[in-house]
Amino acid sequence: MKNYDAYSDEELLEMLRNGESSVAEYLMEKYKPLVRKRARALYLAGGDHEDLLQEGMLGLYKAVREYQPEREASFLTFAGLCISRQMYSAVLSAQRKKHHPLNTSISLNELEENQEEYNLGTAESPEAILLDQEAAENLKSRISENLSPFEKKVLDLYLSGLDYLQIAERLGKPAKSIDNALQRIRAKVNRTLGV
Repeated sequence: MKNYDAYSDEELLEMLRNGESSVAEYLMEKYKPLVRKRARALYLAGGDHEDLLQEGMLGLYKAVREYQPEREASFLTFAGLCISRQMYSAVLSAQRKKHHPLNTSISLNELEENQEEYNLGTAESPEAILLDQEAAENLKSRISENLSPFEKKVLDLYLSGLDYLQIAERLGKPAKSIDNALQRIRAKVNRTLGV
């Protein structure tokens, strides 16, 4: 890399605009200590110091690309502002609620390694889940075979969350009839289960 120490920032930026692309690399290295200094003062939730440094370097890169010498501020002032804005944006973005799941998430490997710590138990295989579903369907079918059409209606309404009086009103029957039907249903379910 060419030695640019003898040139002012403004002269270097003019050289960059005239096609001397190695100037950008020189300016990035020259102002890296400024990025480090600004990053030490901040904390990025869910990130680390390196993340802030990267954000700061991105701000510095924007400053190199967007600086306009006709403005009153020096490049140093403009670069400092761009670096700080980029870092503050990253910090504020990390603190927003929408990033909470990312900032507090746990990797799948960590979950697998620490199942007891997270009270996860053991994971069932797809085959075991399918067998459980088949057994539940089989049981439901056996219970349904033993119920009268009226008892099936009562059971469906009861399982949907209605109470005795609501079921009686819906079916146009006395509450005592619903109570009796539910008692019969319980007895038939217990017999089917072998209880």
